[in-house]
Amino acid sequence: MPRLLSWGTALLLSSLSLLFLSCGKTPGEEKGDDPGAGYTQVKPAFNRTKVLKNPLNGWVMYGSGSGDPSYWDTEIYVEEKGANVRVRDYASAAYIRTYWAAMNPADGVYAWRDPSTAIYKMIHGALDRGLPIAFRFNVDGRDQRRNTPKFVTDAGAAYGVENTKFPDRITPMPQDPIFQKYYEKFLTALAEDFNDPEICAFIDGYGLGKWGEGHTVAYDPNNLTLVDGNTTRLKEEVMDWITKAYASRFTKVPLVLNYHRSVGHPVSGTQPDSEKLVSIAVTNGYCLRSDAFGMNDYYGNWERSIVNTWRYKRPVIMEGGWIVGQHSYWNDPAGYRRDHPEDVRKGEYDASKEARVNMMDFRVGQETQSWFTDAFVYVQQFVTEGGYRLYPDLVSLPASVRAGASVKISSRWRNMGWGYCPNNIPQWNFKYKVAFAILDQTDKPVKVFVDDKCEPSSWVESKPNSYEFQVRADVAPGNYKWAVAIVDTTRDNTPGIQLAVNNDVSDDGWVKLMNLKVE
Repeated sequence: MPRLLSWGTALLLSSLSLLFLSCGKTPGEEKGDDPGAGYTQVKPAFNRTKVLKNPLNGWVMYGSGSGDPSYWDTEIYVEEKGANVRVRDYASAAYIRTYWAAMNPADGVYAWRDPSTAIYKMIHGALDRGLPIAFRFNVDGRDQRRNTPKFVTDAGAAYGVENTKFPDRITPMPQDPIFQKYYEKFLTALAEDFNDPEICAFIDGYGLGKWGEGHTVAYDPNNLTLVDGNTTRLKEEVMDWITKAYASRFTKVPLVLNYHRSVGHPVSGTQPDSEKLVSIAVTNGYCLRSDAFGMNDYYGNWERSIVNTWRYKRPVIMEGGWIVGQHSYWNDPAGYRRDHPEDVRKGEYDASKEARVNMMDFRVGQETQSWFTDAFVYVQQFVTEGGYRLYPDLVSLPASVRAGASVKISSRWRNMGWGYCPNNIPQWNFKYKVAFAILDQTDKPVKVFVDDKCEPSSWVESKPNSYEFQVRADVAPGNYKWAVAIVDTTRDNTPGIQLAVNNDVSDDGWVKLMNLKVE
């Protein structure tokens, strides 16, 4: 989310005098209690194509393992534009998938605080360019490396080894109390620096099993695929522990779980308790994410049913399943053609649209290249159609009022994207609110009116949502402007969501509507 300036005490809620009325009326030509105050209908022009860099919305750029900050300036030639475009100009967040041992190589040592490390350079390369970070931390090293720090197992944490030829590729037991103690210590340190929505977009807060995706999670060090009478209990206890461990520390940053039919289970296949495990995570404050969009053997009816259950209750983040430069994607049941990566991109896009996802992925290397060279039409289409795209299509305001007079403000709002603004997640706790402002001649607000009855998370599928409320124009006589924004009430009511309008916008993010004369 772009950084926005704070205006201090001039915007404190305590300075406001608000009298709210009921919702439901359509704005029109109306009269207030000032006989000379004629009301004007303003119809802001909808902007269909601008990239809106809003929280939990839009494209996600993935981090590069090199740590070279210039990676974030990557450009790709796009034939449709006849020019190079910068990838991050389309992105709202930067996703860094790494492993616990890289972040926490020794007890009490945290690589993200050391400017000499690749992870520090990667994080700050993104932040310096206005991209908030997202994370996932792998702990299982079965087909990778030692992902859990050595000091954890040296302290006695239980683990297993799948292949004795690679004794360092350990699989930790997530129910082990020593493992949990050090993992929670790591999360506590991480939250000290990243429990801040201005710099952290979301955290993929599970990270167990192969690739951190929740596949083949093991609970027995002597048999990593053992399923017995304790498995269901252990799955639920571990899911509850790890999601609460994240949620208790990341109180301001959204958390996500990779949902699939065998989440948390030691072997693959649909499990009858997988839906319950997802519900545990959601109850503990999680949103949804899948790493298998467009991969039709793995993203099927079960996964679709989960999305349907939580639609408009929790947002969905998408990652494509196929890596077109490495995988035999032409064997997918969808019938993708060999040497036609654009088929995969279309499949991912169609599945994302069906799921009403809020975010899609630009993964490093050939995947990102493919989106821009093989399927740029879908990049643009997601900007236009995907996630949430909010704007007021009608506002009714007076052009002139007496100082101190009561004013009725009417507005109608639409979300033109297929997703939704997840203002209802616990970490946001309905912090985004519609607000109107009276701006002075320098475009600074002298009065801000927050409409608590307007709820952005309820705006879906382009349906109109109408509201009206009463305020008092307690400003000195003079010439002003009416303006509107969706503000972050946790940040002194500064604009927090970019609106999809063509209107003139102040440097601070207020959408200017019309002139106002106060007499």
